Amino acid sequence: MTTRPQTRMSPRHMVFAILVASIWGIAFVLSKVGLRSFTPPQLTLLRFTCAAIGVLWLPRPAISWRLLILIGLTLFTGQFLLQFFGIAMGMPAGLTAVVAQAQAPLTVLLAVCVLGDRPSRQQISGMVVALVGLVAISLTLGHGVPLAAFLIMLASALSWSVGNVLVKRIGKVDMLHLMVWASLVPPLPAFILTITLDGGYASILSAITSASWESLAAVVYLGFFATILGYAVWGSLLARYSAAAVAPFALLVPCVGAITSHLVFGEVFEPLRLTGMTMMLIGLLITIVPLNR
Repeated sequence: MTTRPQTRMSPRHMVFAILVASIWGIAFVLSKVGLRSFTPPQLTLLRFTCAAIGVLWLPRPAISWRLLILIGLTLFTGQFLLQFFGIAMGMPAGLTAVVAQAQAPLTVLLAVCVLGDRPSRQQISGMVVALVGLVAISLTLGHGVPLAAFLIMLASALSWSVGNVLVKRIGKVDMLHLMVWASLVPPLPAFILTITLDGGYASILSAITSASWESLAAVVYLGFFATILGYAVWGSLLARYSAAAVAPFALLVPCVGAITSHLVFGEVFEPLRLTGMTMMLIGLLITIVPLNR
């Protein structure tokens, strides 16, 4: 007999959900801090080397190596390597946190094409609103945001959405185990890029030994807190409660990222950009939060 997921979250678990969303939102800001000392390939290499340590204790999820590698390449390597390149090229951390959420409507579109899913009218409406928000943001490019950085960030969101669809095809799986084992994948391509672009193996050691303590702390935060702890708690909540009860808390991630970036870096959102960001969040809200409970 299967236990039906609960729909009403306890106050204690609400605090956990808010905590995870905050951890992930702050991660966008700390990515920028890490990039002060490390190149995008180096930061990707170090982040997921830290996260992959968990394979020493956690069993491999019951999926093929091929699928595990594909998930690692899309959900982690493509998403974060491109995201770090976008930030390094001038994409503000707060704006990055919001634009990354383009993965939600992109995931719905890919699920239609690949899995044959049929989006509801509500999801279609949400995607249209989010797209209008993206267009509004694109009209502000050149005002401190290079076009190339914006496009790379969209490519990051696309890679994330491909990974989401791959995970969806698996069905039920322990998310913590999957995320930790998928973390084995990014270090190799990141290492190859580091050797190719950053001046060889010695550049990694040089970057680590000369890095500021803030950048080193950012690596630990991204590897352990944002990856292992975040997915462990989020996965446990999804196992206990329905997706409809948990998913809305993900809306806090871009909000926390934007607010933290404003407080730490003084990031300013001009009216049109702020309007576009707000429309993207509204579109995300419409897409993932069911109206009929």
